[in-house]
Amino acid sequence: MRSGPIMIIEDDRDDQELLEETFSTLDYPNQIIFFTNGNEALEYLHKSSTLPALIISDINMPGINGFEVKEKINTSKSLQSRHIPFVFLTTAAQKSAVMDAFNFSDQGFFSKPNSMENLRNTIKTIVDYWLHCYTPGVYTSEPEKHLYRKTA
Repeated sequence: MRSGPIMIIEDDRDDQELLEETFSTLDYPNQIIFFTNGNEALEYLHKSSTLPALIISDINMPGINGFEVKEKINTSKSLQSRHIPFVFLTTAAQKSAVMDAFNFSDQGFFSKPNSMENLRNTIKTIVDYWLHCYTPGVYTSEPEKHLYRKTA
């Protein structure tokens, strides 16, 4: 299970409070860290030696938006090599936004639910998956040799 913090990039204070309440009821062992803009989150990622378990980001934010945060992670060798799971949680669930997210190698796109119960279920689905999913960033030592065989 991933033990690092869960980063939430969300500029709306009301949404932060709803997410904070939701995480408190789900009682995950991970620290929850809120960032009000993408620049703060990127600064934290560059300075921290602790690998986040997951990044949950809104799209529409002042300064740099969620797409730009993901693009900066993708183009930074040091951040890209950390393989941090990244999902969007936003109200902007139009087809064009979903297409844009996946063009940035997004690993999930979720619409902000309109009830606390639905928000709880959505967060539980996202976090349970990523806390138990293996990605290259989970391993801290040299990777093992591949266990597959090439066939002719």
